[in-house]
Amino acid sequence: MDRIPSSTRDLGEEISKVLQTLKAGDRIRITQRIRVGSSATWNAPVEGTFRHYNHLATGIATERVPEDDILVVCVHFTKDNGELSSFTVDDYSKIEKI
Repeated sequence: MDRIPSSTRDLGEEISKVLQTLKAGDRIRITQRIRVGSSATWNAPVEGTFRHYNHLATGIATERVPEDDILVVCVHFTKDNGELSSFTVDDYSKIEKI
């Protein structure tokens, strides 16, 4: 499978493969690294139901020509409490089908 394109570089092979094989309704566990300040970091896992992924054009592209939009991969899911949620994938994101 091909890597999913993102703004500065394509997503890693592992996370691209997971995203391309997920179907709406699949159970997933997402783990992201949270950082506060310059030294405090921890992993924050959350589980839910995968809905879809797409590309999000960020506000960083203001005052540029449309061809210069900065795009990031955005994953949409539903938490177990019914909350619709989404996150943008970064180098520390991990997605598992459970």
